[in-house]
Amino acid sequence: MIDPTRHRQLEELNIVNLCTRILQNSRNELYLNMRYLDISLSSLGFEADPACRGLGTDGFVIYYQPEILGRLYGRGRVVVNRAYLHMVLHCLFCHMDTRGSRDEKLWNLACDMAAESVIDGLYLPCIHVPATLYRRDWYGRLGKRLQVLNAQGIYRILREMDLPEKSLRRLAEEFYVDDHQYWQLPEDAPKNSVVRQNQWSDNRDKLQTEMETMGNQEDEESGSLLEQVQVENRERYDYRHFLRKFSVLREEMQVDQDSFDYVFYTYGLELYGNMPLVEPLESKEVSRIQDFVVVIDTSMSCSGELVRRFLEETYDVLCQADSYFCKTNIHIIQCDEQIQEDKRITCREELEAYLEHFTIIGQGGTDFRPAFEHVNQMVKQGEFHKLRGLLYFTDGEGIYPVKRPVYDTAFVFVKDQYTDISVPAWAIKLILEPEQILESQAADTL
Repeated sequence: MIDPTRHRQLEELNIVNLCTRILQNSRNELYLNMRYLDISLSSLGFEADPACRGLGTDGFVIYYQPEILGRLYGRGRVVVNRAYLHMVLHCLFCHMDTRGSRDEKLWNLACDMAAESVIDGLYLPCIHVPATLYRRDWYGRLGKRLQVLNAQGIYRILREMDLPEKSLRRLAEEFYVDDHQYWQLPEDAPKNSVVRQNQWSDNRDKLQTEMETMGNQEDEESGSLLEQVQVENRERYDYRHFLRKFSVLREEMQVDQDSFDYVFYTYGLELYGNMPLVEPLESKEVSRIQDFVVVIDTSMSCSGELVRRFLEETYDVLCQADSYFCKTNIHIIQCDEQIQEDKRITCREELEAYLEHFTIIGQGGTDFRPAFEHVNQMVKQGEFHKLRGLLYFTDGEGIYPVKRPVYDTAFVFVKDQYTDISVPAWAIKLILEPEQILESQAADTL
């Protein structure tokens, strides 16, 4: 007589083995069609989980509910292949670790839409399913505002649209593929979010290198994926920390608490009554921003609201007590193909007044050379004590100067809204997330 428990265990084991073979075959088929994904496809193990709502991953393992996986496979290999690739893309684009303070429900939807847009743009037989009219309509609407349909950009647009709950449910049903419950890892887990993020960032770097060394045919087939990988791999900075790099060292009249010894001070008071042995220094060497230039590209490609928020964020950093001197020499220049305005700011009050009445002037073509020529002329005329840097807020499409200026130059771009192909090698490329500008606390409180 067969033991019922043993029989059930054998059946479960057979089902798990069958599901493992389904996922392995899916991985192999994806690899044969996209060899540049070899490392990424092999970075995930497989594990059955009855509590899983279909398939899901934590960046280390693909979890699956056997019955649901079987039904997906019954609909065709392409369905399983797409789900496998969908989860790999979540990992590659670090969707699990970049939500921050964003709304979880809306972020999950944006991540699914970003992953599906890449898959729908590959046109490979192993994953191709004709996109519905509903999908194509949304891709078109998003594509009008984003050069690359990544999760951050899609999330921002969805939040601005403030769709009703019914529309959000319809979107979620259209783009839902995997269970995101595994994205949040326990803090004390050996494989934590830091390990996961480092691993997939390394995978993404290798993926970009592999894709960029392939032929034109591969580039055409995987163009949408390569664009997203390039965007994710571009180095980003903390804007406030970056801005402080343009500071200079100078003495200011203030008590230097760091070099003051209270032991000798109090000992002198005790020994001689009201006469300390040492007095605190009345001046202190501080590293702060003094001479600075901000150039705004006022061509039609940069929106007025984005420019204003960028200035407000810059203002917030410059006006911190430990960031700038009491008297500054900051020039805010508006320029398209010619200089439209040059406003000199010497104190906080002037900057507040300028921002209060700020309007964009120009909105013609884009030529970066007039701004540099103007600043170079001011340097020759001695208008700056020690100009350390120039920030140029732009989308990158314009004519650049050939010769490097004597001061540091950074071109500031907003992620997904720029082209940096022609930026000269001597310039710094600073890429900001839109949330760093549009959602900054400084902009909300001014």
